[in-house]
Amino acid sequence: MERPFCERWKMIEEEVIEPPNLERQYIHQSRNPDYRYDLEPFRVRRKDFWLPSTITKLLQEFIPTLSHEADGLIFQGCHDPYVPRTHEGLLKWKYPPYVPRTHEGLLKWKYPEMNSMDFLFEIVDENRQLLYLYERGKKKLMDGNHVDFKNGEDPSELSGKIIECSWDSEEQVWNCMRVRVDKSTPNDINTYRKVMRSIKDNITEEVLLEDIREIVRLPMYVC
Repeated sequence: MERPFCERWKMIEEEVIEPPNLERQYIHQSRNPDYRYDLEPFRVRRKDFWLPSTITKLLQEFIPTLSHEADGLIFQGCHDPYVPRTHEGLLKWKYPPYVPRTHEGLLKWKYPEMNSMDFLFEIVDENRQLLYLYERGKKKLMDGNHVDFKNGEDPSELSGKIIECSWDSEEQVWNCMRVRVDKSTPNDINTYRKVMRSIKDNITEEVLLEDIREIVRLPMYVC
């Protein structure tokens, strides 16, 4: 628990990843293998971490090649001890990719928010659409928050489900991105406050890169 992050990260490779890989190589070379690694239902791999000095390459070269969606970066202290639950010392930054939007026959570029929230969506009397979060384990109605369904979804079919929404700063509304079939509860109200603060701060990629360039030039910079 008290080991620094860099040691814990190294232990994952040495004690979790490497042993089965070595065994897999041994079994593969055996004439009569007694275990089929190719039939395992899942694989375990270690998430990679990089030094801040590589951030430009990460954003511009590495992330665009990923097979899954990546919405930003997490800055983890190299020598931080393990912190259970919420680690207030972590810096999470989300960057939105440019996407085209047509308007009156013209093509313009919009910077959609990648700071998303998972709401519980419900439709009540007279087709009122409501969004809920959790506060201390109980449903909290988010008055003043509204959601648009721009992908053609039928709202009546989504009532009672968890929907992931992104914030449209221009129209001041949440846009439904997808249904979270993997979740049964919405985000906590504290997560909402952090996301809205992130949206308000509006730290662009250019600002982030410039700050990192200044940081890595500091004499105390190590990791």
